[in-house]
Amino acid sequence: MFYNLLRFVLLGPLLRLVFRPRIEGLDQVPASGAAIVAGNHLSFSDHFLMPAVLKRRITFLAKAEYFTGPGLKGRLTAAFFRAAGQIPVDRSGKDAGRAAITEGLRVLSRGELLGIYPEGTRSHDGRLYKGKVGVAAMALRAGVPVVPCAMIGTFEAQPPGRKLPRVRPVVIRFGAPLDFSRYAGMEQEKAVLRAVTDEIMYAVLELSGQEYVDRYAADVKAEAERGTRARRFPRMPLT
Repeated sequence: MFYNLLRFVLLGPLLRLVFRPRIEGLDQVPASGAAIVAGNHLSFSDHFLMPAVLKRRITFLAKAEYFTGPGLKGRLTAAFFRAAGQIPVDRSGKDAGRAAITEGLRVLSRGELLGIYPEGTRSHDGRLYKGKVGVAAMALRAGVPVVPCAMIGTFEAQPPGRKLPRVRPVVIRFGAPLDFSRYAGMEQEKAVLRAVTDEIMYAVLELSGQEYVDRYAADVKAEAERGTRARRFPRMPLT
């Protein structure tokens, strides 16, 4: 009930007013049955814009930090994400990927839509980065189609670090569902998982028109942050 209240009364109308989203290919999203919607991730607003325009409820795997913040603000944020149907996933440790896959498969087993950002984190510079293979593992194990989705303009509207979005139009573009039934029973093959993930990311790239970087976003972001710290606190030469 709260999900529909957010979508139709509280949040949906506000998002449409601020972003004036143009929706393309919405009919590509299956009207029923389990499916994965895999998109690029440019802004915090992405979490809310896509659910606001879909005709069906969608559940996202959200980072656990959204559910563990301190104080009143942290509790309110956690309550909001839970009420909106989002599932916390701990992205730290060696079992993080396995836990995310388990939670995603539970959603798909109920015949629902699962939303996922294969890059694993928001793009810090607006480019599209290499996808992680969890999306492929879920698609093959559940035997469901993957609908590619591109958010266009949300980075400019609300880049990382900006709390309030700029008022500007965005485009949400859905592509034709990708069928990976030809790989049935091969979900343990690393080469297959990589090939499926790359096909998904290429479909997103075609929809978004972004520059592609064949590296993981988290690695590039960490390198950029280390470079920033090094410039801010340069080492003094030894005398």
